[in-house]
Amino acid sequence: MQDNQNNTRYISWFEDLSSKDVDQVGGKNASLGEMIRELKKKDIQVPDGFATTTDAYWSFLTENDLAEQIEDLLETYQQENTSLRKTGEAIRKLFLNAQMPQAVAQAIREAYQELCNRYDKTDVDVAARSSATAEDMPEASFAGQQESYLNVTGEDEVLKVCQQCFASLFTDRAIAYREEKGFDHMKVALSVGIQKMVRSDLAGSGVLFTLDTDSGFPDVVLINAAWGLGENVVQGAVNPDQYTVFKPFLDNEDLDSIIEKTLGSKEKKMVYAKGGKEPTKNVQTTKKDREAFVLSSEEILRLARWSVDIEKHYGTPMDIEWAKDGELDEIFIVQARPETVHSRKSAATMKTYTLQEDGERLVTGLSIGQAIAVGEVNVIESASEIEKFKDGSVLVTTMTDPDWVPIMKRAAAIVTEQGGRTSHAAIVSRELGIPAIVGAPQAMKKLKDGQEVTVSCAEGDQGHVYAGQLEYEEEAMDLDNVPETRTKIMLNIGAPHAAMRWWKLPCKGVGLARMEYLINNVIKIHPLALTRFDQVEDAGVKARIKEMTKGHESREDYFVELLARGIATIAASRHPHPVIVRMSDFKTNEYADLIGGAQFEPKEENPMLGWRGASRYYSEDYADGFALECLAIRRVREQMGFTNVRIMIPFCRTPAEADKVLDVLAQNGLIRGQNALEVYVMAEIPTNILEAEAFAKRFDGFSIGSNDLTQLVLGISRDAEQLAELFDESEESIKRLIRMLIETAHQEGRPVGICGEAPSNDPEFAAFLVRSGIDSISLQPDSVLQVIQRVAEIENEKTSHESA
Repeated sequence: MQDNQNNTRYISWFEDLSSKDVDQVGGKNASLGEMIRELKKKDIQVPDGFATTTDAYWSFLTENDLAEQIEDLLETYQQENTSLRKTGEAIRKLFLNAQMPQAVAQAIREAYQELCNRYDKTDVDVAARSSATAEDMPEASFAGQQESYLNVTGEDEVLKVCQQCFASLFTDRAIAYREEKGFDHMKVALSVGIQKMVRSDLAGSGVLFTLDTDSGFPDVVLINAAWGLGENVVQGAVNPDQYTVFKPFLDNEDLDSIIEKTLGSKEKKMVYAKGGKEPTKNVQTTKKDREAFVLSSEEILRLARWSVDIEKHYGTPMDIEWAKDGELDEIFIVQARPETVHSRKSAATMKTYTLQEDGERLVTGLSIGQAIAVGEVNVIESASEIEKFKDGSVLVTTMTDPDWVPIMKRAAAIVTEQGGRTSHAAIVSRELGIPAIVGAPQAMKKLKDGQEVTVSCAEGDQGHVYAGQLEYEEEAMDLDNVPETRTKIMLNIGAPHAAMRWWKLPCKGVGLARMEYLINNVIKIHPLALTRFDQVEDAGVKARIKEMTKGHESREDYFVELLARGIATIAASRHPHPVIVRMSDFKTNEYADLIGGAQFEPKEENPMLGWRGASRYYSEDYADGFALECLAIRRVREQMGFTNVRIMIPFCRTPAEADKVLDVLAQNGLIRGQNALEVYVMAEIPTNILEAEAFAKRFDGFSIGSNDLTQLVLGISRDAEQLAELFDESEESIKRLIRMLIETAHQEGRPVGICGEAPSNDPEFAAFLVRSGIDSISLQPDSVLQVIQRVAEIENEKTSHESA
């Protein structure tokens, strides 16, 4: 009877725990118990296990008379009579030299044997994870402060790592963290979670968040994945795969709601070690593994659905660790805790950063956060050298772990050679509110100690380190009390990641999504070099295309998938509001700059007025390239479900040409009116306005391209520097044509918007448009709030005038 009481006192099985038991088993173990108790009915798989209670920890301290000794050491440290390193080392030594109380040891041994019985094994392999009693609270995030141990087998080893976990309550980083946060060291206890290992060393594992980690956009699940055990992803020791899933479509199993799939390099993987002192080791991944995604689409969607159920259960965005068992071919959730960055931010504020000058790019990687910082480079090789760090410097290193946190807090910015968006460096930098660039190859070689640099994370999903201290602007945007307007305010967007960044802006959709950005910056290959690959003459170009398109069903599928997922990301950021995607509008010289492009493009004296826009789509010289664009749009609308995507035809010179384009769209499965497909036309050539009635019969709406319209009305090339002063969209002739278009289009029942630069650059031009009755204004994101205020003023003036 006494033994059972001891077991109950010192051990709790996960299935007997709930989120109310944090004071007994810490946040991590309470969360595991909650999931097993409440979410098994939703078929969410969590490995079985048990937790030592805080009573076990306190019993350990009491029977070994440790409390007073620990307090003495801490008091000496607080009086600055000894260093943090020596203090932590001395306290941990006390733990490791002590004896596990007999009753506690017996309870752990018996629980471990029961776990072996449950899995029908003599010695089951387990993970031992530390769970502090104040851990994983949004207001006091202790995550990563204590140690975890993987691939632990046998009663004696389990007891040993339990003692090591107890000792890790006093790691240097944990002591420093509690000192900073004002926690009493002697009121925090530690529980050890003993959980059946998932054999992800034979498959893969990773981390996921139930929101976009950079912008806080709540409608996506962000998943990182790498081969082997999960520590490499958590620590940022590898550049993982990244998958993004759109939550609102997850209930419809007929839709592909994966809006991003990015292949990571996954240079190494952590596996079980046989023999040797350490239970795990890192090995290099094979070329085949590096070139393959860790998860199938079905597995990505299953994980995403589980994460949504977990998020709904806890009522807050979640940070979740998962693992795939290579023996069972099944996925498990191994940890879940509240996300601690965006859940604390006010939804009513945004800070924007803008570089004011150009500079030499030294290093590029994934941008974390959206800020800009300047400082001197401080290259640190390892955590043992962190005493060399200078406050306010740019920390440059391979990767970080919790030992680095004390100096990360003092950094102006962080740059790491390895890691993804869910790595330690990424998570901590977000929490600290400082810019970071992760996964930046050769950063430690290219950046020199003492070198002045600017770290910019304000230019989309790629972050850049520039030489020198560049000028930049920081602006706080207050989203409270933004007036409603009758005129729809929309966004001009090119980069998918930028769409996520601006999701909080009160806009009614995207008025211009530029396909060229995706082709130029993501796909990079000329479409005809893919459809006519056998005709590519340059052997070097052929080899490069083969390398870039590997892993795809075909070279054409490379183009279609990358374009579709990029468009889908933009569409997701504003769903269900309309997103108008302009079909490609490169000039011949721009197409020629794409990989393999020079061979397929004519040389034109004036590409601005040459073979561009609509004229390419029905031409035999480009029709198979345009077919890929159409396939991508169909995939976005039909397979992925984003029927809020509309398409827009640029530079359509005559109604007869419009008929040809609509015909070729239909041949490629894009039939205007079918499946609610709307087709818009750019109004950027005088004929679009002079024959607006005819164009209105063929298209669902107009979007004014003020730049091209101005060049063609005034006879001034957009690129003519010597005539730049004369290039003015507010010239009366331009305004007269715009008023004419709005009047004619409205008579025909067609809306008119504008996606040119003019209203973004000049709020008074926006005022003119409102007075003229325009239906929508599409803007650069950083001008939205200013223009909304001006539009509201003009609308109020119009209302007052009309009522008078």
